[in-house]
Amino acid sequence: MKSLATMPENVRKSLRFVLTDIDDTLTDEGRLGAGAYTALERLREAGLKVVPITGRPAGWCDHIARMWPVDGVVGENGAFYFRYDETSRAMIRRFLKDDAQRSTDRQRLAALCDRILTEVPGAGLSADQAYREADLAIDFCEDVAPLNKEQIARIVELFQEAGAQAKVSSIHVNGWFGNWDKLSMTRLLFSEQFDTDLDAVRETVVFSGDSPNDAPMFGFFPNSVGVANVLDFQGQLDAEPAWIASHRGGAGFVELADLLLS
Repeated sequence: MKSLATMPENVRKSLRFVLTDIDDTLTDEGRLGAGAYTALERLREAGLKVVPITGRPAGWCDHIARMWPVDGVVGENGAFYFRYDETSRAMIRRFLKDDAQRSTDRQRLAALCDRILTEVPGAGLSADQAYREADLAIDFCEDVAPLNKEQIARIVELFQEAGAQAKVSSIHVNGWFGNWDKLSMTRLLFSEQFDTDLDAVRETVVFSGDSPNDAPMFGFFPNSVGVANVLDFQGQLDAEPAWIASHRGGAGFVELADLLLS
């Protein structure tokens, strides 16, 4: 990982899309600060397309797509994208699975949740689970006392034993039945909403993130950026970002925005 400050000027000038994780990338200790929020607005006002790519739930993403200065949002680690059409004043909601399939999955995940909470003492059901459509979020440090690496690994193992996908974020283990991830739904968003082939423009995209569930994005985009706290997961990432900010969390994202707008 190279210092973000050394990103060449010609690379910075070529970037047209800013994709970003939310938790511990835009936020600090669970809070979205004025600096990071303003950075999103400044980037969009400068003509870049801005899209959060998050593990957070559909309920939150509806608000984000409608209220934040963004051009869409990918949520629940790629289960869907939402985009608010300001001209027609309509919310576009694109799920990979239909209502019936998601309902069946939620029943299976509820049973799996009971097993995980029984077998991994201290783990908790995420406080935002009620607003989720497609996945199960097990809290290991957001609103519960932090679990150790072995306990987190056991949660992942239990998801996988049940035939579910499992990804570790900075606060949750998210699991779901399906073959999507953050990258696959981002590809669909670009095709259907921006009329753009993601493979053809990958070098004009910057993605910022901080944790293992961002690895598909880090690996795909040559100009991926880790905020400094990505180093907390060194050795646990399937792919690392090309660049690393000198600051953690929201301040690291502001560092990226300042560099792109300088």
